[in-house]
Amino acid sequence: MTASAPRYMARFRCIAEACEDTCCAGLTVPISESRWSLLRQKVAGTPDEARVAALITPNPDGATGQQAGILGKRADGHCAFLDEAKLCSLQRRYGEAVLPDGCSVFPRVLTRWAAQVEMAGSLACPETARLCLLAEDALVREPVPEEQALRPQVARQVAAGDDAWTAHADTVREAMLRLLNRREVPYAARLYALGRMALDLGGFYFPGTTADDTERLAGILREYESADTLASLHTQLEALELPGGPWAGICAAVLRSREAAVSSPRFLALMNAVRASYGGADTHPDRAWELHAARRSALESLHGERVHQYFLHHALNHVLRHPFTEGPSLLNAVFLLVLRASVVRWVLLGHPAVVALLDAPGTPVATLDAAAVEAFQVVAKHVEQAPTFLDFAKGLAGEGPETFARLLILVKGL
Repeated sequence: MTASAPRYMARFRCIAEACEDTCCAGLTVPISESRWSLLRQKVAGTPDEARVAALITPNPDGATGQQAGILGKRADGHCAFLDEAKLCSLQRRYGEAVLPDGCSVFPRVLTRWAAQVEMAGSLACPETARLCLLAEDALVREPVPEEQALRPQVARQVAAGDDAWTAHADTVREAMLRLLNRREVPYAARLYALGRMALDLGGFYFPGTTADDTERLAGILREYESADTLASLHTQLEALELPGGPWAGICAAVLRSREAAVSSPRFLALMNAVRASYGGADTHPDRAWELHAARRSALESLHGERVHQYFLHHALNHVLRHPFTEGPSLLNAVFLLVLRASVVRWVLLGHPAVVALLDAPGTPVATLDAAAVEAFQVVAKHVEQAPTFLDFAKGLAGEGPETFARLLILVKGL
């Protein structure tokens, strides 16, 4: 096996008690039959034997195998085995081998492409968000020691079937990454180009297709490598006039839906502050958009390159972390990327530290960095992977040309 990772994940080390959040809260953590059995063997005859028996229970959904049991939580939503130093008491005493797969691997996200295991990161961890967003070389990919790819056996497999969809997946993904890195046009224009490329490919490149039209696929990918094509698409996007109110309404609706389901005080406090910054719950989306657009323009003039880096790194990491082959189409995968970026943009421009920074332009950029890390991390942890959000995204996207039309609304908001 060979392994690779973007540099920020090669640099990652858990900062434990120094972390502003904890991954041991707010999540339902399953444990496999094999890990559960090993843990019971390790704690046998120790004071932890009764705790493990009481605090790990069979999966109420009746699942076996990888989800045989569920770790218990305290009343505050934290894992029952989290200690005072924000460390896992089980790992501290019995080693990493007893941990459930999710606890051992997080915030690493492992994907197997043929013989290669790739390690990306979840921005739901504040430290990975910090490393990913703030270092200029964070997304440079390089080989890593195999031991850094903890538990490679749990890596998602990009299906290597006989269909053209998976056969060309790596080629298409590399084209997506190159397109996102084309700095001669703005970030929004790159996302627009990505959507157009996905739309052009969608007629013959989709899950399960057996029509291996390699030359046609290569021709479309080459077209979107062209500087003239990108310049033309940038001009088209600039000329397109769309109201911003629907974009603001979508972002606000996504966050409202999550507030009802999330108990994290950190998440709720930030959401309350963001909503208040846009005028409160009763503000018309058009008015909220006006506030957002004014802040976007002001922040662009002050720290445009820095903000661009945040969102570029988020997009590149998204492509590495979420194989598009898991979705119903390439266009749908692009839509989900743009929707996630839109929600984070809304939160960042409503963050109280960013609003205050715009009132005091001499504020150090470190203040903006800290707000960005919080915005990206909180959305990644409490919004991006939530089943309700994914269902909302699926319904909002629609299918085919309809998806592209709705993508335009989101891209213009960015």
